[in-house]
Amino acid sequence: MTNARATWVEKQHFNGVSDSGHQIALDGDKAAGNSPMELVLIALCGCTGYDVTSILRKKREPLTGLEVRAQAERAVEPPSVYTEIKLIYRVSGKVSRKAAEDAVKLSKEKYCSVSAMLEKTAKITTEIEYADS
Repeated sequence: MTNARATWVEKQHFNGVSDSGHQIALDGDKAAGNSPMELVLIALCGCTGYDVTSILRKKREPLTGLEVRAQAERAVEPPSVYTEIKLIYRVSGKVSRKAAEDAVKLSKEKYCSVSAMLEKTAKITTEIEYADS
């Protein structure tokens, strides 16, 4: 079982902590931290990024860097869930295009639990940019 908590500080500011012990600032007004919905996107980028780097390392691809960006649209009416998310992977190193495409596909379709949850409400698309091409 995983445990997490958010403790109110003031206004819309909370301090969050989970079993790992690492603290994170949350702020609905974005004055003292990321909003909860921004953290969801950051979690998605981190989750799929972890998968892609792990897969490429196992394939012995010469990956030297990876940045994952998310661009997202939210529903107008509450709850304002994400309805569309575009993930942009910027791959550095002489990684083969097929290996990068396969890694992104495996992350989306099999490994990334954050993506699997978000796909219940959002259409997720991907794009790969190659820094060393």
